[in-house]
Amino acid sequence: MNQNVNPFVIIAGAVFFFLFLLGSQIAVTIKPGERAIIFRKFTSGLDKEKIFQPGFHFIAPWNDFFIYEVKEQKVEESMDILDKNGLSMNIEITVRFNPNYQQIGYLHEEFGKSYVDRLVIPEVRSSARKVMGRYEAEEIYSTKRNEVESTIIEETKEVLASNNVEVKALLIRSIRLPEKIRQAIDDKLKQEQEAAAYRYRLEKEESEAERKRIAAEGESKANKIINNSLTPSLLKMRGIEATIELSKSNNSKVIVIGGPENGMPLILND
Repeated sequence: MNQNVNPFVIIAGAVFFFLFLLGSQIAVTIKPGERAIIFRKFTSGLDKEKIFQPGFHFIAPWNDFFIYEVKEQKVEESMDILDKNGLSMNIEITVRFNPNYQQIGYLHEEFGKSYVDRLVIPEVRSSARKVMGRYEAEEIYSTKRNEVESTIIEETKEVLASNNVEVKALLIRSIRLPEKIRQAIDDKLKQEQEAAAYRYRLEKEESEAERKRIAAEGESKANKIINNSLTPSLLKMRGIEATIELSKSNNSKVIVIGGPENGMPLILND
């Protein structure tokens, strides 16, 4: 058996075998909706500026590759909060967001891949508690719900944007109050709605009555003007004009000049 094995063959074989074992780490695929950054252990460290786009990439096996999902994501949270008066309630919130893919290197440096648990959820909870603590339970539950949502999303957006996360939307899915408080608020809202409906009907009836009064006054004034304008001379003139028009008719008739009382002509049909 030949004992003189070329050492270069052994080294080449070892290198090939090593690269074969690490092949899955060298070739990396980034899918659509993903971006990646690289950490070079033995040279420059974390490269925050170079963002790897979707596609097929080769990296050295000793470097670390961090892939981030940059599509819109959703988190649903349930939490207990206190209103302005210290009343406890439970709310459920949904927030939609995505990382700023051009800044994922900085996001990774500050919070790592667990940024949702370390950044997004705590900030949503903090903003919700601070904002709702400025309102009463009735306002949060009914009259100012949209205002509360808008304020929470504005404050959450500001904080997360400064940490390279963009908030798309925030929705209060449900608000659970103690049963007696909820029932009292519902009863009050029902009474307010009934009172508003009654005021509307009353205002409508008053408006209709006013319309009729104005119409009656107008009609009365018109009739008065007409009556005042119908003098005997005018009536006589209109009668003569009507008589002349009737006399032009082809029907046979007898015209008597000078009526019994007012001197108006009389037209008698044959």
